[in-house]
Amino acid sequence: MDKPQPDWDPRSDTVLSDQIKAYDAMRRHCPVAYSDYLGWSLFRHEDVVRAIDDHRTFSNIVSRHLSVPSGMDPPQHTAYRQLIERHFEPTRVAAFEPLCRMISANLVSSLERDVEIDLATQFAQLFAVQVQCAFLGWPASLHEPLLQWARKNHAAILARDTGQTAAVALEFDSYIMELLEARRAAGVAAPNDITTDLLRERIGDRPLNHEEIVSILRNWTVGELGTITACVGIVCHYLARHPQVQRQLRDALDLLPVAIDEILRMHAPLISNRRVTTASVEIGGHKIRAGERITLMWASANRDEAVIGDPDEFRLDRDPTQNLLYGRGIHVCPGAQLARLELRVISEELLKHTQQITLIPGRQPTIAIYPASGFSELPVRIS
Repeated sequence: MDKPQPDWDPRSDTVLSDQIKAYDAMRRHCPVAYSDYLGWSLFRHEDVVRAIDDHRTFSNIVSRHLSVPSGMDPPQHTAYRQLIERHFEPTRVAAFEPLCRMISANLVSSLERDVEIDLATQFAQLFAVQVQCAFLGWPASLHEPLLQWARKNHAAILARDTGQTAAVALEFDSYIMELLEARRAAGVAAPNDITTDLLRERIGDRPLNHEEIVSILRNWTVGELGTITACVGIVCHYLARHPQVQRQLRDALDLLPVAIDEILRMHAPLISNRRVTTASVEIGGHKIRAGERITLMWASANRDEAVIGDPDEFRLDRDPTQNLLYGRGIHVCPGAQLARLELRVISEELLKHTQQITLIPGRQPTIAIYPASGFSELPVRIS
């Protein structure tokens, strides 16, 4: 059977110049759309939720590369997921707050005042890599290599260059190899951190192997560096564009957790996730065969008027169960509590120790290109 005619081009200049606006238009006019690049894209909240909740029909095994646990289905996924969740228990996350606050305070104090700065590269990216390394127990010497690695990884994914993607993966593997070898050599004197813990973990009746450990750490690192960078930029941009909300939150920092989730509902830090159909299915009047690629458009689903009304209205009283910011179901983000803590703390420190965040007249932020979200450049002035 011939493949469908494309309904849209996700890589067109029109889409990439303003992804959120483009996805809004697709949701309203072509909510189930085919493209050669993404396969079938689902833009409506109800269709995305249907795919998330039916993991038997919409499989997470979308790559030939091992991805623990996000690229797995039950029952294999279940055991790995339980292992992963142990590393994000509430007590461990709470214990990380003082270190996270120290990192945040240092970054805020180092920002130049009353001059133009790029909040994306001089603040958001630095925060993401520093808190990631701190939580995993990695040395500061990895900060710059990881920043460079994240940029190369994004470029390889965007280009869909399998050779480049493989080379970038090998580079990351080399960083992990050094960290693991140092911990093995240290024996009982190895640092008491998550990375060391993974060396002691077992799946079933055997220890985790090297490929599994690298996959887990790669997933955590790619997710953390990309999405936390995007989150910080999106939140700061929103506050700079909406001074009344900025004043409201400066006067009531306790509102930050709900406010951050609402801002990130409007402008998703993670654009999409992939699935593949295991059986024929009908969605939105389209008959989709087994083995077809499905793209869940989080950035559209969380703005669906049918569920949340005006997608651009800032409200602190929305039903949190409708917000798909951290996913849903068996694949809901295991690090959601950690991410919320990090974003709350960095926002508290920024608002407590500054007077105003403003955009630069005549200087437009540079929107990040799919599959990234947020901003690659964010010129602001902080006073």
